[in-house]
Order: sequence, then structure tokens, then C-alpha cells
Amino acid sequence: MPKYYTPKEVNETLIVIRPMLDEMMRIGEKIRAQQPELWSMVQKSAGNGGNLTLSNLLKEFDRLDDLIHKFQNMGIHVKDLTSGLIDFPAWQAGREVYLCWQFGEGDIEYWHEIEAGYTGRQRIDWE
Repeated sequence: MPKYYTPKEVNETLIVIRPMLDEMMRIGEKIRAQQPELWSMVQKSAGNGGNLTLSNLLKEFDRLDDLIHKFQNMGIHVKDLTSGLIDFPAWQAGREVYLCWQFGEGDIEYWHEIEAGYTGRQRIDWE
């Protein structure tokens, strides 16, 4: 059974998850910065016993995976790690919608229909 959030619950949860999302975004940036070199590092390390940069990057992947699972266990959908976009399932007017928040925003202010996505964001007009 999915967890449904109210705007108040989202705001309380943001206190906990802001630093986690910040860390996820930094890890994502670090991985993206290494992306062009990743394949050549993998090929080289396979033949010579390993690669320190690749080993350190694997630790970043493991941490990112751990953080993503924490979000999933809370019922939060990570939509975009580059911009820090996340959705919280909510129940409004008899249907499931998403409360939508992006890193850098204050309290939760927007929601959208599940199929509408970010471009369909509307101001929350309920509590």
C-alpha cells in the first residue's frame, strides 16, 4: 500500500531529506563528471588489477544506491537528480496526485496530476 502525504507531512519530511537529496545530487554530479572516462577505466582495470578512481567511484554508486532506496522506502519518487526533483504521492479529491518539490524551493507549494509531470505543476490550494 503506497504512502500518501499531506502538504504538512511533506514539509516535515523535507527537513530530513534535504541533506540527503543534496548528497545525492553531488554524487550524481561527480559520476557525470567521470562518465566519459568510466568505460576506459573499466577496461584498463580489468587487465591490471584495479583502478583507484574507479574503486572510489564505485563507493559513490553504492552510497547513491543506498540513498535512493531510503527515498523509495519512504514512498518518495526521485524524478531528476540533476535538478533535485522529487514527487510525493498524495490523495486529493478522490484520486492519486503528486506533490512536487524541487531542491532549492522552500516549503511544498506545487502538485500535479500523475501523467502531467513537472510541466503540469499547479499551486496547492488545499491543506
